[in-house]
Amino acid sequence: MGYETATPVQEQVIPPIIDGRDIIASAQTGTGKTAAFLLPVLHNLLTLPRDEHSINALVVVPTRELAIQIAQTLEGISYFTNLSSIAVYGGTGGESFAMEKKALSKGVDIVICTPGRMIAHLNMGYVNLKKLKYLVLDEADRMLDMGFFDDIIKIISFLPKERQNLMFSATMPPKIKQLALKILVDPVNVSIALGKAPEKIAQEVFIVHEQQKIPLIKQVLSHKQFDSTIIFCSSKHNVKELYAELKRANFSIELIHSDLEQEKREQALLDFKNKKLKMLVATDILSRGIDIEDIDLVINYDVPKDAEDYIHRIGRTARAASEGTAYTFVSGKEMGRFARIERTLGRPVPRGVIPEDLGPAPVERPRGEGGGGRRQDGGRRSDGGRKGGGKGGNRNGRSNGNGNGGRRPEGEGRPRQDGQRREGRPEGEGRPPRQDGQQREGRPEGEGRPEGEGRPPRQDGQQREGGGHRKPRNGKRKPPQERNASGNGEAGRAASEEQQAGNH
Repeated sequence: MGYETATPVQEQVIPPIIDGRDIIASAQTGTGKTAAFLLPVLHNLLTLPRDEHSINALVVVPTRELAIQIAQTLEGISYFTNLSSIAVYGGTGGESFAMEKKALSKGVDIVICTPGRMIAHLNMGYVNLKKLKYLVLDEADRMLDMGFFDDIIKIISFLPKERQNLMFSATMPPKIKQLALKILVDPVNVSIALGKAPEKIAQEVFIVHEQQKIPLIKQVLSHKQFDSTIIFCSSKHNVKELYAELKRANFSIELIHSDLEQEKREQALLDFKNKKLKMLVATDILSRGIDIEDIDLVINYDVPKDAEDYIHRIGRTARAASEGTAYTFVSGKEMGRFARIERTLGRPVPRGVIPEDLGPAPVERPRGEGGGGRRQDGGRRSDGGRKGGGKGGNRNGRSNGNGNGGRRPEGEGRPRQDGQRREGRPEGEGRPPRQDGQQREGRPEGEGRPEGEGRPPRQDGQQREGGGHRKPRNGKRKPPQERNASGNGEAGRAASEEQQAGNH
């Protein structure tokens, strides 16, 4: 298997696992953590008493790809032993489910599974986990991100209390700590610092408008010779859209995402490994679930959510002794996120220049200017942003340019020419009456009075504009709190909302 020198995570977790301690380890994919838990678990199963007709170890992972990869690694390192194993994951149809059922019913030493598929078997009643000795949660943070917290707790409810627990997670958010408190007993804490991208990867960033991304990818793939390329997108929608565009342009490409049938995903990966395909476009499930050498280009179609995912993505290239290239396309709205990734990495990534025929690129504002706000085409930014660059407007189609959807912050009025605001009117007090004959300036055609604002009071006998024939009001006006809910002030708006709530 090529193991010669232990990695840092292997050095720190293998001895306590052999000693029977629970583990919580912060380590990324690519640090050798798979072998870090498989090797000591195998060692203990081979040297300590075990029930050969029971499930002895359960490895729970977030994705099918990772389950397959771990199963393949396990098959290699356990080849000359009498230990049995199976990978249990969804998307494989009824025939595979029947095979899994048979193996789980008879008993198997090590089960690698995804949460949903395992629960499906547990609910059928034929899986016996009462003699389980080892529970491994791999990429626990990813499982919680995918909404598997309740599934994990349900699986644990089928397990004996006396067992050894091993939890591996790239990050340690509060939910991971909450889960650790539920299942771990006096664990050994191991933390491996965030890895760096291999020096053999030539990284480059292209600052582009969103509509320039697909034309730029086409030019990169057409003008430069790359034998094996993976393009990462953050959403299935982008994967499908980009795949369709590149397929129409006659590129040798397939797509992989979680909605694709497992058989098609496996075939696409096999064709890519065997060089029948030159390109794959995929979501982040592929950034952690494969181990393919000789990938010479990775393209981030959009910016990953954090530095960890960035390293996972570009780490698909330059594996073993090879070199690789990684391009990242950053649109205006993604600049802030990529700046955070660079800060975590501790150095800026070199900038590339897009071809002139694609048009001008967005201007990248130097870091530290303008308060570091987000820059979007016509969007908002924090301090130092483009004046009037607010997005959207109020329901009448007007925008006040504050970038807040047409609404001003609560209590803030319209600024005067000299930059000063008028003093607010006391609650419940209407506008002062106009002088005889005085008319207010008309609103532009099609615009009504702002929502919730009532008409100003009229003088006795004064008719509304437009020549209406209502009779003048007689007697005293009602107090503000008793007026119709469409009147002036907060009380009117609150009454209107209560009335609408009652209608629903």
